[in-house]
Amino acid sequence: MKRRTPWVLGKLHVLGIFITVLLLAAVATPPSASGADDAKEKEKARADIRKMEKETLSRLYKAQPQAKNAIAKAAGYAVFSNFGMKILVAGSGSGKGVAVNNATKKNTYMKMVEVQAGLGFGVKKFRLVWVFENQKDLDAFINSGWELGGQTSAAAQASGQGAAMAGAMSVAPGVWLYQLTDDGLALELTAKGTKYYKDSDLN
Repeated sequence: MKRRTPWVLGKLHVLGIFITVLLLAAVATPPSASGADDAKEKEKARADIRKMEKETLSRLYKAQPQAKNAIAKAAGYAVFSNFGMKILVAGSGSGKGVAVNNATKKNTYMKMVEVQAGLGFGVKKFRLVWVFENQKDLDAFINSGWELGGQTSAAAQASGQGAAMAGAMSVAPGVWLYQLTDDGLALELTAKGTKYYKDSDLN
C-alpha cells in the first residue's frame, strides 16, 4: 500500500475544510432567504392595514364629518376591518387593525376575532373605528385587549345628543365606537362577541 506524503495529506485536509465551508453555506442560505421573504410579507401586511385604516377613516369622515375633529382631539383611536379576512370554522371570522396613539403617532397592529359563535360576525362585513378620549383606556385596549360581549348593546348618538360624537356608540365611559357597513354608518352595534388583542407577529 502506497504511503501518502505529508504534502498530499495537507491538500486533502484543505479540501475537506473547503467542502465543509461550502456545505455550511448551502445549509445557511435557505433560512436567510426565508427570513427576508417573511420580513417582506410582514411589511406588506402592515402596509395593507395602514391602507385599510386610511380608507376607513375617509369613509367615516364622509359619512360623519364631526368624527374627524373628535378623533383628532382624542388620546388615540383604532381601526379594524373584517373585509377580505379569512372565515374560520363554523362561520366565525377574524380581522385585523391598528391602534394609533395621537401623541406619539405610534402604530400598534392588532387582531380581532369572534369569541362567541352564532352572532353573525363571520358572515357580516364591517369596519370599526374606536375612539379613546383618555390615554389610560387606549393603553388598556392595546396592552390588555378588549372584549365586546354578546350582550353588549349600544346605539349611535343622534345629532342632537353630544354633536361631537354624533354617529358613534358609547361602549364605555370615554370609549366610543363607529361601525361602518356596506350601507354606511350603522345606528346599532352588531359587532358583538368580538375580542381585540395585540398582533405579536406584526409588532
